[in-house]
Amino acid sequence: MRRSFRFLLRPTARQAAALAACLEDHRQLYNAALEHRRTAYAKAGVTVGYGEQSGELKHIRGDDPDGQGRWSFSSQQATLRRLDNAFAAFFRRVRDGRTPGFPRFKGQGRFDTVQWPKDGDGCRWDSQPAHPTATYVRLQGIGHVRVHQHRAVKGRVKTIAVKREGRRWYVVLSCDDVPAQPLPATGAVAGIDLGVASLVTTSGGEHVANPRHLAATAERLARAQRDLARKKRGSRRRRKAVARVAAAHAKVRRQRLDGAHKAALALVRAYDMIAHEDLRIAGMTRSASGTIEAPGRNVAAKAGLNRSILDAGWGVFLTILAYKAESAGRELIAVNPANTSRTCARCGHCAKDNRLTQAEFRCVACGHAAHADVNAAANILRAGLALRQASEAA
Repeated sequence: MRRSFRFLLRPTARQAAALAACLEDHRQLYNAALEHRRTAYAKAGVTVGYGEQSGELKHIRGDDPDGQGRWSFSSQQATLRRLDNAFAAFFRRVRDGRTPGFPRFKGQGRFDTVQWPKDGDGCRWDSQPAHPTATYVRLQGIGHVRVHQHRAVKGRVKTIAVKREGRRWYVVLSCDDVPAQPLPATGAVAGIDLGVASLVTTSGGEHVANPRHLAATAERLARAQRDLARKKRGSRRRRKAVARVAAAHAKVRRQRLDGAHKAALALVRAYDMIAHEDLRIAGMTRSASGTIEAPGRNVAAKAGLNRSILDAGWGVFLTILAYKAESAGRELIAVNPANTSRTCARCGHCAKDNRLTQAEFRCVACGHAAHADVNAAANILRAGLALRQASEAA
């Protein structure tokens, strides 16, 4: 399996400045390559690809030895490949009839990752293995940067990336051949319903609380954003205000990830098979504002619901649950979510009137009463078991 390992970097002041310069030069390279493609097509109708631009790197580095020439050739190729992937995605969306989204220039603060495609080519993980207490990663042009390694790295390090988040720097290792860690069988199966009141409700009646991290810090975020709005653009104080807002959002993100990891791990340890709804979260959180000709209804209520769904982090949770289940040898089944909250888990009668309130379910046909989320989770489990049986029969 391929897995990623992310660690906090502890650069010195000089190394932090070098890391920032590395990001800036790669950003300028990305923008110059994008301008090259746009100009070539607009002026001469010529399509420029990754091969031609990669071939010009040697001359670019030779003309700018104290700038572009300082950094790893392979990392600059990875930046050009990143632009090539952006164009490939653009043309794919055009073919599929979706909103194309032409690749855009990267402004300052919009380019925060540099990748080295191969360990040992311009970078080296654990570059000082003889050090008794610390781990280091060596980056060309930057030096040996100390790593806060909080867990062991497994498998073979394939690629190394450095990412900036606010004032923090992280190293991300992508590793191949990571061994699985199967857990002993429990014989238990469960369906889970994702919600806003409770993040997860199982078919057995267990509820995992939704911590609502964004709502808990909403007042502090609002103050920081009001303070940012009063600052003059381009000023030093505005940059500091931007950093404070970014730090607050980053903390919420880390809290949400931590909660998702803990909730997913508890489920994987408890159940051999987990069924969940195959949710289309992007569609569920689409704005209801509509257009000037056809304005939407209940826009404020829909915006509040969207904010609550995104604060719960369903997509992050399902992604984490999927890779933890794969590593542990558990079975994860996604089922069609249609009518799971309206169908009676006892008799199968489906009606809108079955769900009286957000939390209360009472079947109008058989009188079965239960918590609405528990009833939905039971329906999800039944659908998951049916899919598993059908796949085994096939």
